[in-house]
Amino acid sequence: LPVTMSIGFGLLLIPTATKNIRRMWAFPSVLLLSIAMVFSANLSIQQINGSFIYQYLWSWTINNDFSLEFGYLIDPLTSIMSILITTVGIMVLIYSDKYMYHDQGYLRFFAYMSFFNTSMLGLVTSSNLIQIYIFWELVGMCSYLLIGFWFTRPIAASACQKAFVTNRIGDFGLLLGILGFYWITGSLEFRDLLEITNNLIQNNGVNSLFATLCASLLFVGAVAKSAQFPLHVWLPDAMEGPTPISALIHAATMVAAGIFLVARLLPLSIVIPYIMNF
Repeated sequence: LPVTMSIGFGLLLIPTATKNIRRMWAFPSVLLLSIAMVFSANLSIQQINGSFIYQYLWSWTINNDFSLEFGYLIDPLTSIMSILITTVGIMVLIYSDKYMYHDQGYLRFFAYMSFFNTSMLGLVTSSNLIQIYIFWELVGMCSYLLIGFWFTRPIAASACQKAFVTNRIGDFGLLLGILGFYWITGSLEFRDLLEITNNLIQNNGVNSLFATLCASLLFVGAVAKSAQFPLHVWLPDAMEGPTPISALIHAATMVAAGIFLVARLLPLSIVIPYIMNF
């Protein structure tokens, strides 16, 4: 305990030492993301060899008719997105080490960045719609914190609030779409949604207009996250955050979440006649 207290007082009394020592926290962030990138590359190799991985890790049975399964789904889409997220994330973290060196919020910045990258990886490996929604919200929360990182600046505070409100519109549509498809199919698993929806539509077991509405609501979530018209108004103001955040949000990861959602649900959209005709 005395040694710990001495170190603490030393850090308080020597600001330069504090700056140098706190930079050590950047190393674990880069290291862990590098390990994730290696795993992602390995998964891509397995995908080339034709391997398909699905596993649920935990099941919560609420009653005899309803249970939630949490796990991961690894397919070519997951592999591509994982490599994209980890590669861009590593480069942004390395750049951020120097960029944020003199900022008082250095540790807070790397905590937010690590949380953001973790949420994105959780999103792309989700095996069902409920996991998609949970990590979707976590990504939105991280973007709010990162855009408003310099919250003492009125412009930055306003920008993060605009991003939060605009994305809530899309998130509400996404939630309604998820609930709609659960009402139709009784399942949230990707492996079940396509098969059940296709059978119901072929046998006229569900109103095609209602299925189209649910699919459109899911698309609203992707529109907001990818900053597409008319829910694009938050993206220009996102530049009020630190430059590494702007690169992360604009260039690769966050706006790609909407593209990922559309790609993940594309097989489901194909079996809905009105969607493809539109």
